[in-house]
Parts: sequence; C-alpha cells; structure tokens
Amino acid sequence: VKDMLAGCSSLTNVKIPSSVTELEESCFQGCKSLTNIIIPKSVKSIGERAFSGCESLTHITIPEGIEAIQEGTFRRCKSLESIIIPASVTEIDWIAFEDCTSLKEITLPAGLKIRKDSFEGCKSINTIYVPAKKTDYYKKRLPESMHSAIYRRKRERRKSICLMQRMISL
Repeated sequence: VKDMLAGCSSLTNVKIPSSVTELEESCFQGCKSLTNIIIPKSVKSIGERAFSGCESLTHITIPEGIEAIQEGTFRRCKSLESIIIPASVTEIDWIAFEDCTSLKEITLPAGLKIRKDSFEGCKSINTIYVPAKKTDYYKKRLPESMHSAIYRRKRERRKSICLMQRMISL
C-alpha cells in the first residue's frame, strides 16, 4: 500500500515478511525513528522515496534481485553510513541517496547505470568500492569530487577458497 507507514514516528525496527514482493512508493517515508529494516529476498521492487527522510536509519541490506534504486529511495537518510549495491541492481536513479550526510562507504557492482546526482550532498563519502577494471567506467559516471574515493575491489582467489574447503572437510 502506497504511503502505508509514512510518517510513523514511533517505528524503530521493521522485519518485512517473506510473503512481500514489493515495497510501494513512499511506504516508510519520514519514519524518523526507524533505525533498522530487514528486507527479505522475496522483495523484487522498492518504490520511489520508500525510505526518504528516515533520518535514523543506520543500516539497510538491499537484497539480491532488486533491479533498480529508484528516485529518492534513500534521500535524506542522514544516519546511513554504508551501502552495498547488489549485482542485480542495474540502475541508480537521480537523487536516490541525496543528502545522506553520514554515508562514508559504497560498494557498486559492474555495469551499473548511475546518474551523477544520485549521491548529491553526500559529503562524507571516502570509499567507493568498484569491480576490478571498472574505475574508469565509474569515473565517467560519478562527480569528479568523488573520483579520489574510488577503489578497486580485489577479486577473490579461487585457490584460497578451495584450500579453505579442504581444510574444513578434514
């Protein structure tokens, strides 16, 4: 339901049931006391401004399967400190994270369509992790003021994973 819990000032924690497949537009907008939300993998769509103005939200896990971060989805989430964008996300729309003033760390997948104003007003960003060989790609898509924060993620080494599996099975 659109605007279902919008403006609910006493809401602090939410665990969305696995029967939910979509978070409608503005559903938690302005829930200023919301600090934590658990979104199940069953959710495939998050509407525009769904969490806009959730000033106390410190952490959110975007589940694999979400394809887009829509307009203003996390706008003015002033306490949000880090965000990992899953590989399923192909687009981050305008002002999606605008004025997330505590946002320090972002992890981005390969091939993401991103607008330069997606992180407008995020003055605390000091680390942006991107896939190896994608730094130039993201430098073209992010504002110049963020270029010094872009770091390549190191690829996992398959051999060390296999060695760990062998050690565990012994």
